[in-house]
Order: sequence, then C-alpha cells, then structure tokens
Amino acid sequence: MKKIQSDHLERQVAALYDILCDVFGADRLVLKASKLEALDLMHSENLAERVLALEKLVYEDPTLDSLPSFNEIPKILEEIQEEIADFLARRTVEEKLEQRIAEKIQERNLEYLQEIRQQVLKEDGGPENAQTLKKLAILEKMDQVRLAQTAREILRPRSLDQIVGQERAVRALVSKLISPFPQHVLIYGPPGVGKTTAARLALEEARRVKGSPFGPDAPFVEVNGATLRWDPREVTNPLLGSVHDPIYQGARRDLAESGVPEPKLGLVTEAHGGVLFIDEIGDMDPLLLTKLLKVLEDKRVKFDSSYFDPYDENVPRYIRKLFQEGAPADFVLIGATTRDPEELNPALRSRCAEIFFDPLTPADIEIIVREAAGRLGVKLGPEVASAIAEYTIEGRKAISILSDAYGLALYQRRKARKRASSIIITLDHVLEVVQNARLSPFVTVKASDSMEVGRVFGLGVVGFIGSIIEVEAIAFPAREKGKGSIRFNETAGSMARDSLFNAGAVFRLLTGKDIADYDVHVNVVGGGNIDGPSAGLAILAAIISAVQGRPVRQDVAVTGEISIQGKIKPVGGIPEKIYGAKQAGMKRVLIPLANKQEVPLGIKGIEVVPVDTAAAALEYLLAPAAAKKKRLPRLAAGK
Repeated sequence: MKKIQSDHLERQVAALYDILCDVFGADRLVLKASKLEALDLMHSENLAERVLALEKLVYEDPTLDSLPSFNEIPKILEEIQEEIADFLARRTVEEKLEQRIAEKIQERNLEYLQEIRQQVLKEDGGPENAQTLKKLAILEKMDQVRLAQTAREILRPRSLDQIVGQERAVRALVSKLISPFPQHVLIYGPPGVGKTTAARLALEEARRVKGSPFGPDAPFVEVNGATLRWDPREVTNPLLGSVHDPIYQGARRDLAESGVPEPKLGLVTEAHGGVLFIDEIGDMDPLLLTKLLKVLEDKRVKFDSSYFDPYDENVPRYIRKLFQEGAPADFVLIGATTRDPEELNPALRSRCAEIFFDPLTPADIEIIVREAAGRLGVKLGPEVASAIAEYTIEGRKAISILSDAYGLALYQRRKARKRASSIIITLDHVLEVVQNARLSPFVTVKASDSMEVGRVFGLGVVGFIGSIIEVEAIAFPAREKGKGSIRFNETAGSMARDSLFNAGAVFRLLTGKDIADYDVHVNVVGGGNIDGPSAGLAILAAIISAVQGRPVRQDVAVTGEISIQGKIKPVGGIPEKIYGAKQAGMKRVLIPLANKQEVPLGIKGIEVVPVDTAAAALEYLLAPAAAKKKRLPRLAAGK
C-alpha cells in the first residue's frame, strides 16, 4: 500500500515539475533553481529532496532546508498546487491587462501612448497610494529646510594664500600638480594644519594654469582611508569597483533576467582625469592598498566574473567593454597622513613625492584667528588671539574655539537685549569656552630670560610635533668619597638611562672630577618616556650645572646624543624640534653639527646653532666661566 502511495506522489511531483517548465521555460527554471540552491535537489532520486526543491522554487526561498517526512508530503503538495494556481491566476490577469493596453494602443494614435499607460495603471491602483504620496511630500518639505552654514565652511580658506604657515609646503604641492608630468603625492603633518584644504585648492590652481594636464572640470574625489570598508571576495569595493552578478549581488533587473553581470565603478574611476585625495591613507587596509598600487601602475581597473560570456548577444556593449578593456582610472593620488613615514607601505612611498606640512606656531594661530574674525565680521579683544594660541596648535581647533566664543558673545548680547553695531569677542568669552571644554594650555613650559642651576630644556618629537623636555638635576657631595650614587626616573626609558651613563663619563672628561664623588639625582619632569638618546646633551648640562653650581640659560633648548668622547652625534626630528622650541618661545636652539643640512630654510624667530662637541655646547648654555668664552660659528636664519 505504501509503495502505491509513493508511486502516486512521484507522479504528482513529476507533474508539478512539468507545469513549472511550461510556466517558466526549461532554461529559466534551471537558472531559477541555481539561484535558489535547488538545482541538485531537483535531480535527486530522493522524493523528499525533490519536494523540498519544489518548495524553494514555488516560494522563492533559498533558506528552506528542512526535508519533509513521507506523511507531510501530500499536504505540502496540496499547498504547492494552491500556490501555483494563485500564480497562474495572477499571470492570467497580467496577460489580460497587457491585452487591454494593446487594444487601446490600436484604437488611438501613438502620441497618446503615455496617457494610455497612465490610465491603465490608474485603473489598477498604480504604485502610488495615500501613504507613499504623504512620505514624498514630507521628503520634499525636508529638502526645503536648510540650516545656516557651519563656521568651518565659512572660515575655510578660499585661496592658497589664505593657508597660514605652510608657504613652502603649498608651493611644493602646486609644483607637483602643474607640471606636465604630475606626480602622486604623500602629505605628512599633524592634524588641523590645512592638508586637505591645500590639496583641494592646489587642484583649483592647476586647472587655471595653461598647459596643465588637468582640465577645467577635473574632479576632486575625497575619501577617508580609515573608512574604506571592502569585501576581499570583491562583492563590494567602493574604492576600486566591483561586479554585481545576476544571482546573488543584485544586478539591474533587466540584466539579471538575462543572466548578465553588471560592473559597478569605484572612486578611482570617478577621479579619472583629476585628483583622488585619501585622508589618513596610513590607516587603509594593507591588501586594499596593494590593489590600489596596481591601479596606479595600469591606470585602469580590471573586472572579472564567471557569469560574463563575451559571446552572449544580451550583453550590452558598455559592459562588454568594461570586462574586456577595464575602466579608465588615470588620476593623481594625494594621500594625507598623521603617521610617521616609516609606518607607511614602502611601495606606496616609492611611487609618491613626499611633502611635510609644518606644525603651526602660536604666531600662525594668531593670524588664523584674526583672519577668521574678519570673515565673521566680529571684533577681537586685545588678548583674544594670543589666548586661543595658548590652547591649540591646530588651525581647525582654533577656528572651533573662536566660533564657540562668537556664539557665546552673541547669546550674551541677545540675553542683555543690546543692539550693538558689532559683536566683540573678549578674553572672558574665550576663557569660558576653554573651561567648558576642559582644555589645557598646549605649551606648559616657556622660555624666560632668567638663569637657573640644574634646569635644562631638551627637545623631543611626538608624531610631527616637537615638544620641550624639562630635565633637572641636583647634586650633593657624597658622604664617602667615591661612593656616590646616581638616581634617575624609572619611567624615562633605557636609552635615556644609557645617556646618563655616557654623561657621567663625559663629566669626568670635561671637569676632571669623578661623578662618583657626588650623589646626583636627575629627573625628567613629567616622568615621560624618552624614545632615543637625543636627551644626552641636556642630561650632561644639567649634571654639570648642578655639580658646579653654574646657572643655565632658560631661553636655550638643546638636542643631541653624546658619545663617551664628548662628541655630539646626530639625532632625528630636527625640523619638528626647532618648531617645538619656537612654540615655547626659545631664542636659541643647539643642534648637532651633523644635522646642519636639516634646518628648514628661511626659519625665522629663532637662532639655530650647530655644535659638534659637548664643551662647545656648554659655552652657550652655562654661565661663563672665568676663562674667556670662545666664540663659535652660528647658523642664523637661512644660512
């Protein structure tokens, strides 16, 4: 009896498959089964699996995976028959609707074709209803509401000469773009110094130059490297582009029905003929960056898909061209980063010219604040610009503080119901803003004209920003000669500790005294870790000052590694350290003679002195000894 029932069910299933073949056609049924993961189930010898395939095809649900039991199959087949009947009924209605349209087309002229379609759609309800029309009206009303421009949009530089403190870097950037052979560029620098704005304005300048490779409509495409998310399977890739296959990735409906894959172009093609600006390029996915380097070499993006058939007559010509030739992607890459050059991909650096943007000095910040106040149409109190410069070295942050102070001044004026002709931003407004934001002064150590014993200013670098390292020392005669001790910060780092031991040897070399005869305590104020030996000269000067009681100038900063022979060895970060000394108000900075060529050209506001020995450096730092001071050559501005 069960065998008879099974044979009956087998015939039912076969009949249903025949109906589906008649409805969809054999080829489309196979394509539909492949899309719904039912192709293998269709050809199975297991009745339950063929019934499951029927369910997937009829209900168009690839997630169905539960095999029905033998007793459940009859009920399932009845439900499938009902669903097929509903489908055929809908199809019959659609065919009648199409027949009505054809009859009306024959009755009227072709010029009324659009009217006929609208009429038919209206008779059958159409895609619009009260709810959809209401939502459309809400969207259109929202489009009419616009807030005022943000302060950043108003105060953003509109020309290259409005970018403060970056004249050399901007000149270098523009020169890379206006050349007949433009170069890819990497821009290094701290945040908020104008890297993005400079790149955008540099392209605008290049568009105006006769003979420039950039046309008047050359695009500027901007993206943040840290936000570029992509799928390694190339399902999606907003930067380079991807292929939407007709089954899983949602190709256009007319293409999907004919099984044609559709390439989606990426930002590199959108930037063709212009500039692709990638901010924070150092945060890009390494594999995606490698793919981008390949595009830079080929100047095209290649697409591939197993669904592409070059001999398929249904493939549009533009899709055939994209698959066979690729999409054009000839652009200039400008990448900006706050990372050190050593952290970037060497292959990327080898393909790009490198430009460094300098940290902004307090004088630069004051200029930015005054120019921004002019654009806002407000007046500044006498100490406002200098006060803002105390709390930031970023132009963007300075603008933010100014705009917040402007809003506060505007609020207070309206609350007091005053009708002044212009708004005046005072020091009190700025102080209230920085206190609400819990900001602290950026430069905590400043130069002075005084002299102190055992206190020396060294120089360090964090990122692209130089900073002052305050080193202090105190010394006492040891209780027992030759058994003195040296104490040093535990957190200062092993390399700084090595510098301390080197300083002990040089101390004996220069003074003829043994440091073991003294109890010496050296302290790096703040307890920061010193990365590298560049504080060696500062530590030596602090020890000698403390032991001999010779005051140290407080308007001079030093950097340099000392050898046990008393020579000053080269160190890194010279430009950043010089700018850090300028921010602290130092009048002079001592650098190793070997770093002389790294001094920025045209440096103003500070004297740079190259020295090659510790003895020479001490003459500039310590109060003069009894002997006549020997004059050493100095490196003044631009020399």
